[in-house]
Amino acid sequence: MNNTPGICLLLLATTFASAMAQSVDSLPPAPTPQEQSAPAVPIEAATTVADSTSAPQGAGLGPRLTTVRKVKLDREDRNVIRAGPGDAFAIVSVQPKGASFPVIAKNGVWYGVQLPDGQSGWIHASLCREFDDLSDLEWKPNPKRYNRTGSFIGTAYAGAYAFDRKSNSLVLGGRLGYYAFDRIQVEGGVSWTRVNRPAEIVENLFGLTLEAEKFDMLSYHMNVTWELLPGRQMVPFLTVGAGSSLMQGETEPSFNFGAGTTLFLSRRLAMRWEVRDYHFSSGSDAARVTNDNIEFALGTVYLF
Repeated sequence: MNNTPGICLLLLATTFASAMAQSVDSLPPAPTPQEQSAPAVPIEAATTVADSTSAPQGAGLGPRLTTVRKVKLDREDRNVIRAGPGDAFAIVSVQPKGASFPVIAKNGVWYGVQLPDGQSGWIHASLCREFDDLSDLEWKPNPKRYNRTGSFIGTAYAGAYAFDRKSNSLVLGGRLGYYAFDRIQVEGGVSWTRVNRPAEIVENLFGLTLEAEKFDMLSYHMNVTWELLPGRQMVPFLTVGAGSSLMQGETEPSFNFGAGTTLFLSRRLAMRWEVRDYHFSSGSDAARVTNDNIEFALGTVYLF
């Protein structure tokens, strides 16, 4: 009698039983009761408020804003921090009232926290109060852009002065200003120059011929400056003002306008260069002339 089919069925049954045994052996072991009741349950210290990664593509949201779960000691003046969640664990630190720490885990009435020195410890719930730190939600100014509103500005400068665009002389001056607004500063200043005009023929009603002139001129003025890029390190500006010029015993009203740039070397110290046109009339009643005097100046600025 042919037993081949029976032998084949027996081999197949043996192979299937062996494969099932191997698959059972490869399964991970079941957790023990101790593992099922782990003493510490880690929690997320940072809770997401707005996450740009969860928004649809092209939504254009900014960076993720988060809150941090913390506890604050507000019961006792001296608070014990232990190495584990229980009174039997060793003391790792003693912290004063008012201290706060990020929460990294929780076990029943014990909080696992991160200490300032980098260690971790456990605080009993009776010693602290849990809260969410919302400091990341506060508006923070751009650290590269300074708000100079309310600051005073002292400036000392030197440069060249062209009287009626026909002579060149040294000019020395100083200004005291105030940042009234983010873009606008007001300033008052005084300057001195010794005008040195070469001999020339001035056409007037009487056809007089004037010799070379040398005289001191003192100017004082009030200006308003408008900054194009306020708060930056390099700040271009426009300026306009009015005042008077004193020369040869006469006082002449004048107004001025100009432009320049301030380069801040630090929050308080800067360099400033500018060009300014002083416009006024001078001379006797019979020979009044209008002057456009150009001033080129380089100065040092100090904020206080």
